[in-house]
Amino acid sequence: MASAQLLSLTGISKEFPGVKALQNVRFDLNEGEVHAIVGENGAGKSTLMKIISGIYKKDSGEILYKGKSVSISSPFEAQKLGISIIHQELNLMPHLTVAENIFIGREDRRPGRVFLDNSKLVDGATKLLKELDLNLDPNAIVGELTIAKQQMVEIAKAVSYRGSVIIMDEPTSSLTPAETESLFKIIRTLKASGKGVVYISHRLEELEKITDRISVLRDGEYVQTLKTSETSIPEVISLMVGRKVAQDQRPENRKVSSEVVLRVANISDRHLLKDISFELRKGEILGFAGLMGAGRTELARVIMGADPKNVGEIYLHGKEVKIKGPSDAVAAGIGYLSEDRKRFGLLLGQDITFNVILSSIPRFSNKFGFLKVKSATGIARGAIDQLRVRTPSERQYVKNLSGGNQQKVVIAKWLTRDCDVLIFDEPTRGIDVGAKDEIYRLLTKLAEEGKSIIMISSELPEVLRLSDRIAVMCNGRLTAILDNKDATQTNIMEYATKFSEDLTAVN
Repeated sequence: MASAQLLSLTGISKEFPGVKALQNVRFDLNEGEVHAIVGENGAGKSTLMKIISGIYKKDSGEILYKGKSVSISSPFEAQKLGISIIHQELNLMPHLTVAENIFIGREDRRPGRVFLDNSKLVDGATKLLKELDLNLDPNAIVGELTIAKQQMVEIAKAVSYRGSVIIMDEPTSSLTPAETESLFKIIRTLKASGKGVVYISHRLEELEKITDRISVLRDGEYVQTLKTSETSIPEVISLMVGRKVAQDQRPENRKVSSEVVLRVANISDRHLLKDISFELRKGEILGFAGLMGAGRTELARVIMGADPKNVGEIYLHGKEVKIKGPSDAVAAGIGYLSEDRKRFGLLLGQDITFNVILSSIPRFSNKFGFLKVKSATGIARGAIDQLRVRTPSERQYVKNLSGGNQQKVVIAKWLTRDCDVLIFDEPTRGIDVGAKDEIYRLLTKLAEEGKSIIMISSELPEVLRLSDRIAVMCNGRLTAILDNKDATQTNIMEYATKFSEDLTAVN
């Protein structure tokens, strides 16, 4: 017996000033189904989800919910119908408890009651968390939880509405493999109870594990819907980008100079890092691998002066540099692309031009401090063309760009600064396979032009594809530096999970 249809969208179109976000898109979801929507950044996935969840209003088309035509004018209307969404950007109150966040806006407000019935909230949250097999304390303050546990709170909140449709937008972007498996267990439980799950993820390998069907969008238009069991990831990628994208590549025999540009000697901090030393050569991509909490980002922040080191030295072109803050690092010629581009890499309320020149403002200012608009605009337009940023113009606010295009603007900022050393921390997190391919090409081109690159990534295929050498960290220590030709996912994970006292491996 065929499953009943929960949701059906036909002819959905949406236009913003200068941008046609969706054009005649269709999508449907059945009971007890996990249906993925995939596409490059800017393909229209988030716009479509915001229409379903009432954040945006469609310009045209029809939405059927359980066979009835509906007009979803607000998120509250969507929730009343039974549609919940878990956004990629967490939407929690950090000063409230887990229980308060789960049931926010639905607390007991009986007449005459002055205070909330906290015990009732905790009881309800405890029951729900047990049902979902989530190891969370309902009384814990959300702001004190890890990002992964905050993600689990969002999931519990969405399920608490007891609706029929749950939209998950990049739910595993901050989760470890073990936490991802826990999420998949929850999704299978929801599926078994007849819920429909709309699943968006740039981690395409997840689709084979958890989805029943996959719908592909490209440039705001519907391309095709496939049964997961009858397709392959390369076929999905080809439909997404309109071309074949090479997978599991290794770097070609790129000539790396013997000249040492950056030398880090015996770096330790007061919390995690212990006696770390390495060299970065001109034209080299040095990949950093390791599990979450290994200390890769902490090391990058110490090099940039964002966090203090306890002992150790940093040398650039053979001379020791004193880096007391990020401005010292930038002045010395080091650029840092943070893993959290929205907090530390961009001014979201400013346009592309201002963000591109952000690290080089004196260069684009006259002696009176006024911006040289023509010069700045020319640089921004050149960056847009070079990096293929999808935008109506250089005056577009960065907050309106997709994740992949935002990342390209951050890269443009540091290219404009013309740094000798570039540190890329999770350069492709949260962006699609097509944009990833473009960034891979860009990093390779920068190395060929003589830039020295440190690339931190949690994706081993990415590390193996780009790096000339691979530095592996575990528990704040550097456990190995491997030539790419000697590296495999297996031996990288061995060094990432077990510290070796054999320091001869670290060369």
